[in-house]
Parts: sequence; C-alpha cells; structure tokens
Amino acid sequence: MKTPLFHLQYEFDQDNAYTESGADNGAKLSIDEIENEEVKSLLKETEGMTQKELLKWLNYNKERFPHTAVIPLTTTTPEALSYRIGDRRPSLLYVTRPLHTLENLNNFLYVANDHLDTGAFICCHTMTAALKRRMQEKRYPWGIRQAVTGIDYLWNRICPKLRLTRHLYYSATHGKSRTFPRVEVLGRLYRAGFEVVDEQFHFGEYFIVARKVRQPVNDTPPTGSPIIHLRRIGLNGKEITVHKFRTMYTYSEYIQSYVYQYQNLEKGGKFKDDYRVNFWGTFLRKVWLDELPMVWNMLCGDMKLVGVRPLSRHYFSLYSPEMQALRTKTKPGLLPPFYYDRKSPETIEEVQESERRYLEAYLKAPFRTDWRYFWGIVGNIIFHHKKSS
Repeated sequence: MKTPLFHLQYEFDQDNAYTESGADNGAKLSIDEIENEEVKSLLKETEGMTQKELLKWLNYNKERFPHTAVIPLTTTTPEALSYRIGDRRPSLLYVTRPLHTLENLNNFLYVANDHLDTGAFICCHTMTAALKRRMQEKRYPWGIRQAVTGIDYLWNRICPKLRLTRHLYYSATHGKSRTFPRVEVLGRLYRAGFEVVDEQFHFGEYFIVARKVRQPVNDTPPTGSPIIHLRRIGLNGKEITVHKFRTMYTYSEYIQSYVYQYQNLEKGGKFKDDYRVNFWGTFLRKVWLDELPMVWNMLCGDMKLVGVRPLSRHYFSLYSPEMQALRTKTKPGLLPPFYYDRKSPETIEEVQESERRYLEAYLKAPFRTDWRYFWGIVGNIIFHHKKSS
C-alpha cells in the first residue's frame, strides 16, 4: 500500500534549501493516477521547479494550454482571487504565494473551491513549522537557537490562536508570518473540499497538489483552545459533543479518512503511527489526562463510566452494520471494554469482537457487567500499563 511522506527528515543541500531525504519518492500518491492528461502533463513537466522557474515555464508554454485551463495566482485575498478568475472554470489553479502568507487562508481556499469544477486541481506550497524550525536550528548556535525557536513558537503559533492575543497579532503582522504544521495544512485543504493527490518537500518548502471532490465543510473553524469539542455517535445513533484535552494538531479531525486510507489501524483499533498527535498529546494520553473533560459528558448524561468509546462518523462507518446497531443501544463510555482484555485487540475486527462481548453481557446485566469491567480495567491500567488512545 502506498503511504504519503509522513515521516520526513531534512538536510541542507548546497544551496541551503531543504531537501527531503530518507524517504521513498515512490511512497507518495502518483501524479500518473490523474485522469486529466493536460493537468498530468503539466504537473510532471514542472515537478521540482522553483516558483520563478515555474512562472517562466508557464509563460513560455502558454500556447500549449487553453486560456482557461491553467491559472497562476499571485493574489493574496479571496476577493482578488475571485476577480482574477472571473467566469472561467480552470482545470488547475497554481497558487504562487505561500499559504502561510495569506491572511484569510480558509476563505481563500473556499473561494478557490467555488471557482473549480469537481475533479479540478489546485497546486500550492508553504513553509511548514518543521521546516522553519530546521532552518532556525541551522542558522543559530546552541542557546540562541532555543530562544529564537521558543519566541517564534509563542508569537507565530500560539498568539494567532488565543482570543486575548489574536487581534494584536493580526494587527502587527496581517497574518503573513504564521507557520502551519503539515497536519494543519492538510486539514484546511480537506475542510475546504479538496483531496490531496500529491505532496512533496523541496526547495525548503512543502508542495501539495489537491483535487476538488466536494463542497467545503460548513462548520465553525477549529480553534487553538486546549479543550476541543468533537462530534461523536451516541445512544440511538444521535450525535453528541464530546469534550477532550487537545492531543492533536488543529484541523486534524478533517483528515481522519486520509490517515485511515494510507496508515490503516494497529493494536486497539488506533491509527498506526498517527502523526496527528502532538508532543503534549503523547504525554496526556500516557497519563490518561486527555479524556478528563469527558467527566462533564458523564454529568450531562451523554456518557457513562464504562462503555464502548464514542466514535466519529467516519470511524463508526468502518464497523459492521450489526455492530453499529448494537453499539447504539447503549451510551458510550469513558473506559472502553477492550482495556479489560488482557491481550489487547490488534485489528478493528478484534476490537468489534471485544465490544460485542461487553455489549451482549451489559444488555443482560448492566450493573454487574460494568462493575466487573471497571475493576478489570483498573487492574490492567495499574499492573499492565494500559494507556489512553
């Protein structure tokens, strides 16, 4: 199975530009899979070019492509983008400005989606947080490096997301100094109705080719709040809002299907090598603090202490119809039943079988089953080092 470039290492080349090393170039989704021959030819011929080389190539080869087929965008606002495209329906949009320099990125991507037909493409690039940190590590000596990266993280990553500092930050920078983790870039694209076709690192930047597959998601944009509110399937199939401490990068929820498609699952039904989990999230999950806010869900009556975990609609769709019907007969719980098993389930089928045993027992004897499972789970956490997921 093909796997996008999830684990990347970088080094300086002779021009002081980052190049990707230690990763298989064949691991990314292939441009050869694009059905539009015109777009496929253009992307393959311009692959690896700098932005200046790309614009020069497009100008030199403009006679090869219809006027409406490819539109390079140097605009920075949604309004200018809409004016630049007009009534045309291009096959591909080249966004030549880095995404992190666009002040209203979400609206920019939404407007781009509106001007594209389903199946059309957008090509964009940005400086990711990891690339920027690597650049700073190479530029500054030890000691100064830590101070620079720390200040940059607080100013360009934290301040834009906090209500108290957001206005000051945008007034000072107009949002042109922000840095996005790769996960957030992917999440913003998927939220805007795009599906990633290809992603690469070269010339010190992260390049993405994405295809329009649907209309943008009409919801409230995620915030950088330490407590997140997630929509999950509850009793009788109704959606409930589950509260957790943030353990993943912002916009991670929008790429769950993307992660599943190329990462698959590992023990306990978790995503294998889930790169969406951030540093603090790894710690919080290890000490079981990430799910502490779910106590509020228990007090509100949406959840109970022991029970099947509340699932997103995508994850729920991976279950068999029989298990979907069985799961929605009870409230989800804070402590999932597979932590009761001495041997952790390793596939989604084994997770379903573990939940089936619990649910069938619970429907026959609710209190006795939860009492038995509770103490069994506590014992496994203490003596067998089970951890949150």
